[in-house]
Amino acid sequence: MTILHVDSSIHGDKSVSRALSHSTVAHLAALNPTRPIIRRDLAAAPLPHLVSGETDPSVAEEFLSAQTIIVGAPMYNFGIPSQLKAWLDRLAIPGKTFRYDAHGPEGLCGGRKVIVVSSRGGVFSAGSPYAAFDHQEGHLQAFFTFLGIPDITFVRAEGLALGEEAQRRALQTAESEILKLVA
Repeated sequence: MTILHVDSSIHGDKSVSRALSHSTVAHLAALNPTRPIIRRDLAAAPLPHLVSGETDPSVAEEFLSAQTIIVGAPMYNFGIPSQLKAWLDRLAIPGKTFRYDAHGPEGLCGGRKVIVVSSRGGVFSAGSPYAAFDHQEGHLQAFFTFLGIPDITFVRAEGLALGEEAQRRALQTAESEILKLVA
């Protein structure tokens, strides 16, 4: 029942997604203290972007060794950080994490749970005037679903740049959602 904890924010100790992803790991570890935890910091140790013909299955093997994957994913310019995209690119390995057959793609990573801890300066959730600008959560939802993981939970802190009261409410809501998680 290994947990893989992935952070991608470049903001270090000031990062909201990092603080919330750490809270998520701490909460799940408290529920089952014997669970191994693997940590990957994509800002401190970035993966190079893929080049033609390159293969390195170690990142995918690390991913496949975990039953719960916690991804700290801040929104940068309406999408995910490039270092997170580089990690995703290394997970998509034909024949290992997905395959195509006569009916189309089939994900090979079922039986896992993904928890995405999302942080955003503005409000981009469904129903907001800026929902169409969200290329962060939809991207992650589509990617993990493609790999065969339908069990995806989003813990969202948004409106963080809209003043102290909005930030306080966003953090309180996210922390409350974390305490409801089970894995």
